[in-house]
Amino acid sequence: MKPLIPLFVAAGIMLPSLPLRALELNHPLQPSAPRTVSVSESQTPPIIRAGLLQCTLIVLPAEEKVANVFAGDTVDWVFDGGHVASRFVSVKPKVVNGSTDIHIVSDHGNEYTLQLQEVSNDADAHFDSKIRIDPGDKAAKDRLAQLPVFVPAADLDKAKQEAATAKAAQAAELKAEAAKAEQYRSQYPGSLHFDFTWDEKKGKELGLQQIWRDDKFTYLRGQFQETPALYEVKDKKPSLINFDFSNGLYIVPKQIDGGYLEIGKQKVDFHRSPEGRQ
Repeated sequence: MKPLIPLFVAAGIMLPSLPLRALELNHPLQPSAPRTVSVSESQTPPIIRAGLLQCTLIVLPAEEKVANVFAGDTVDWVFDGGHVASRFVSVKPKVVNGSTDIHIVSDHGNEYTLQLQEVSNDADAHFDSKIRIDPGDKAAKDRLAQLPVFVPAADLDKAKQEAATAKAAQAAELKAEAAKAEQYRSQYPGSLHFDFTWDEKKGKELGLQQIWRDDKFTYLRGQFQETPALYEVKDKKPSLINFDFSNGLYIVPKQIDGGYLEIGKQKVDFHRSPEGRQ
C-alpha cells in the first residue's frame, strides 16, 4: 500500500491533472441510486464502487464539514473538496481496476475511512454516484451535537473580522460615552442652585448645613446626632418622602419647593425662594 498523502485542509484543493492511463471499457457504466453507508472504527471500511472518469460524491452528515482528507493513491485518483469548507468530497478514478483508501477527518473530529474500487470491468456496470456517510459509533454520533473542534480558515478569518468590527464599535461607543460624561461633568456645576432659605439658628441647632438642588434632585447636608425625618409640604399638607441618606447627605430623587426636617421637638422649615421656582 502506498503511504497516505494529505490532500487538503478545510477547503479542498483539486490535484493537478495527470496523464490518463485508462483502458478501453468493456461496457458503459451506469450510476446507482444514492446510498448511505455506516462507518465504524471497529469494522472493515465499506467499499465504494467508483467508475472510470465518473464522479462519486461523498457526503458527510449535515452537522459536519470536511476538515482534512488523506488518500493512499493520489496519482491514479482525483480528489476534490471544493473551494470552500463543505460536507462534500468528490472522487474520480483515472485507471481501470484501481483501488485506494480515503480517510476523511471532519471539523467535529470524526474520522471516516472508505475503500475505493474502480469497477469498469465488473459484471455489474453500476457505480456509486453519491454516498452519504452515517457515523456507526455512538461517540461519533455524540460529537455531531458538540461544537466543531476544527475551524475552517475562511470561517476563522470571518470570525476575526467580525470580532475586530465589534471591538472597534465598542471602542467608539465607550469613547462617545466618555465624551458625554466629560461634558456632563463640565456643565454640572452650572446646574446647581443654592436657592433655599431656612432659619439658620434652628438649622445649626439641628445640624443642618446646606440645601441645594440640580435639575433632577434635591440635596440636604448636615451633621446630625440622629437622622431627622424629612417631610415635603405641598398645599400646606406635610408628607414623608423617600430619600437616600449616607454620611449626613440626604438625596431626594425629585425637586421639592419646601418641607422640613424634624427630630423630637426640633424642627427646621425650608423653602425655595420665589426666584428659584421660575
